[in-house]
Amino acid sequence: MVFLWIILGVLGGVLGLIIGYVLFLILITAFVPKKEYEKVSGFYRALFNFTAGLVIRLLNIKVKVNGKEKIDAVKGRFLLVSNHRSNFDPILTYYAFRKKGLAFVSKPENFKIIVASGFMRKCCFIPIDRENPRNALKALRKASELIKNDVVSMGIYPEGTRSKECKLLEFHDGVFKIAQMAKVPVVVMTIKNTENIYKRKFLGKIVIDIDVLDVIDAKTVEEKTTHELSLIARKSMENNL
Repeated sequence: MVFLWIILGVLGGVLGLIIGYVLFLILITAFVPKKEYEKVSGFYRALFNFTAGLVIRLLNIKVKVNGKEKIDAVKGRFLLVSNHRSNFDPILTYYAFRKKGLAFVSKPENFKIIVASGFMRKCCFIPIDRENPRNALKALRKASELIKNDVVSMGIYPEGTRSKECKLLEFHDGVFKIAQMAKVPVVVMTIKNTENIYKRKFLGKIVIDIDVLDVIDAKTVEEKTTHELSLIARKSMENNL
């Protein structure tokens, strides 16, 4: 009986700590101004890194990065492109490359999520309205400026949305304009198995594979059209998936 009370006490303490931390995050992000930032907050980035790592551990997720040496060899900032399967993709990719100072171009709806929106704004994530071509172009230009000013490297999903059937959707060639305007390389990667995170039973361990496939150098980015860059990236992803 005593042992049972000890276990219940420990579980209650852990649950209390989790609830307290969540309330702390809600409080500290609730008053973040709803605007785009020119610089990353070191405090919010460190807190975002810690929180992302905590969530990944609590959800029993293991992230395995293959080909990391390719992205490590890139000097300076870059544009990261990937396939898109789950809402977990950005946070897992962000955490896997947290030392690279990564931000994402993301749909406006994500900037309305409690806690996440504050972190996204303070870490220079960019909202993009794909339904409005003029606003979308402004978002791409903003992303390129942040890269050129050495604020962040930027990640974006050429498919534009999640592929529920886990097959590559049509690419939006325009996203490669970010790399051309910023004059930086394009890092091509794939992420696998994130669509199964929700399908597990009892939080069983799940392994997520992130494969860094290729780096399209800045010279090639400048010489190719956005459509040609899109085809190169797509072929690389298709061969891997």
